[in-house]
Amino acid sequence: MSHFSTNGTHNTPSTHSDHRIARFAALAIALSAAEAAIPTPLPGVKPGLANIVVLLVLLRYGWAEAMWVSLLRVLVGSLIVGQFLAPGFWLSLSGALCSLAILWPAQKLPSRWFGPVSLSILSSFAHMGGQLLLARAWLIPHDGVWLLAPIFGAFALLFGFANGLAVARLLQTQTADQSDTALN
Repeated sequence: MSHFSTNGTHNTPSTHSDHRIARFAALAIALSAAEAAIPTPLPGVKPGLANIVVLLVLLRYGWAEAMWVSLLRVLVGSLIVGQFLAPGFWLSLSGALCSLAILWPAQKLPSRWFGPVSLSILSSFAHMGGQLLLARAWLIPHDGVWLLAPIFGAFALLFGFANGLAVARLLQTQTADQSDTALN
């Protein structure tokens, strides 16, 4: 069966997973764009609201879909705010890649001890670590950048904890809604 239409364009069928990724990526992009408009006390310190969406997708649909949502958020979000290929794009990408790299093995840890909050904190620290490493290697080639690590670490802990609580609450609400639907 050919995937080409009569006018010569490529017509690949999309899957339910593709649509779900697109919906979640759009939500993450909207949160990322809104967050870009919020003034911050320090450059690079943001709550990471889009990471709530990525973690929710990870826990509901798996790492592969979470990866797509995260990378689409970085790419399209940077295009929307006019930062594509600027230092902010590379910092965001390095943080997202490090976060995804830690979430891949972490998702396999026992859920009894590693739920949404601990995964979010791990992800947040990985994101911050990736950004600091890139900043040190490229933007601020001086060891003084490491003096910022405790400050960024405190924010990573705070925002990772808050975002993890939000994901736990969303998962709890979804589970309750599904239970109510099954009873009706």
